[in-house]
Amino acid sequence: MATSTSEKSAVDQSGRPLGPRALSTRRRLLVATVELLDSSSVRDISVVEIARRAGTSPATFYQYFKDVGEATLRLAEEAAAEVPAVVELIDGSWRGQKGMETSRSITDAFIRHWDAYRAVLLVRNLAADEGERSFQKVRRLALRPVLDSLARKIEESQSDAVASGDVHPYAAAAALAALLERLAAYHKELEPIGVTREALVETCARIMYQTVTGRLAPPANG
Repeated sequence: MATSTSEKSAVDQSGRPLGPRALSTRRRLLVATVELLDSSSVRDISVVEIARRAGTSPATFYQYFKDVGEATLRLAEEAAAEVPAVVELIDGSWRGQKGMETSRSITDAFIRHWDAYRAVLLVRNLAADEGERSFQKVRRLALRPVLDSLARKIEESQSDAVASGDVHPYAAAAALAALLERLAAYHKELEPIGVTREALVETCARIMYQTVTGRLAPPANG
């Protein structure tokens, strides 16, 4: 996991800015947290385990994070920082084959994003669903730009009298985002029954294209 730009403004628990050495230690703790989340429930992970894996002490952990939940929240914030790249794709062309390529690129980006941050994003969504406001906020900040951009594209199609006006743009955008998130999170579980990654991307891309544009998706061969 690469160092995020947000770390430039990172502080310790007393509010002091972190120098290069402290940032390196903080990064090791976050990486250790991710590695443990890949194999254990967040409720089963202890500060002692994280510190041991990071090659430091629990006391050092508490210099940067108040508990495991805060470390996980910081990781969720880092994941959210990558979402604008998806929004940029949504703002591309949605006409004909270019539109299908836009839709495929968005689907592929969602899957790659979830592959990179799956453990953290699962914890984020679970905590948000359970009412944890800090995690609700970071999920909202991550998904709101995606929903806004998709809804805006659907509204444009409705203005052109192509997409049905009976569809609420934001409800449709939310449905698409939910579809993408769910399938991106569990796409590997579909592989044993013959659903390849390529087939998943193509299927989701076609559903998205038809929802956004109100048109049937063009044949794959153009």
